[in-house]
Amino acid sequence: MAQSPVSAILLISCPDGPGLVAAVTDFVFSHNGNILQLDQHVDQQENVFFMRIEWDMTGFSLDRDTVEVAFAPLAKFYEMDWQLHFSDTRTKMVLFVSKQSHVLYDVLSRWQSGEFQVDIPLIVSNHDTLATVAQQFDIPFRVFSINKENKAAVEQEQIALLDDIQPDLIVLARYMQIITDDFIQHYPSQIINIHHSFLPAFIGARPYHQAFARGVKIIGATSHYVTADLDAGPIIEQDVARVTHKDSVRSMVRKGQDLEKTVLSRAVYYHLQHRILVYNNKTVVFD
Repeated sequence: MAQSPVSAILLISCPDGPGLVAAVTDFVFSHNGNILQLDQHVDQQENVFFMRIEWDMTGFSLDRDTVEVAFAPLAKFYEMDWQLHFSDTRTKMVLFVSKQSHVLYDVLSRWQSGEFQVDIPLIVSNHDTLATVAQQFDIPFRVFSINKENKAAVEQEQIALLDDIQPDLIVLARYMQIITDDFIQHYPSQIINIHHSFLPAFIGARPYHQAFARGVKIIGATSHYVTADLDAGPIIEQDVARVTHKDSVRSMVRKGQDLEKTVLSRAVYYHLQHRILVYNNKTVVFD
């Protein structure tokens, strides 16, 4: 199979104003670039401009090491926050898990099939339950036993381990531990979590049992970036499924787990494709 040509991806946010699209597209055109995708959005309430532009690097007059230098004056003039990525750069992704395997299996199967073009150097867990899954996929697995007394020390161990690995993305694949602000600050907008969407109505353990008892009609899942505000970070993706009085707790759990798998996979995919911009506590997702 022929490889796709390398493309450059530019993500931009800045104060809105006239000429922004023209300025950015002219930069690409002036260096002989062919635009593959372009999407933009203006938050009129905040007066903020968002843009994702992708162009083919074949024939582009700047090599990848000089694109940032050449674009910097334009970015400074328009007061842009911006990121430059290249399509052939592989993301290094670390997974955090506990005991539930459904999300982990889904992520690993997408990685193994090539849907997720990433490297997975490590799976971290607070239990040894899923060690055999890691072995099946030949991925190193580290267990950190955590309790109230050692949580801070263990987290420092985890941070030190990750400092050696230098991951680009951390995915909490049903990791049932609260991550502290100190940990999060090491990886801003680089930690993705998935959970059911019953929060805050049905908190704690056995949310599906609580929802069943209340006769809910919709269940869902939410994937978001992790912030210090528990389960309230910028939302990347959500989905729902209808349930009725005919559904048992077991069928509700099954439907909920299916949603968790698909919602997390979409969120990870958008992140890997550099389609997300975070602003305040919201996201702009260019699909």
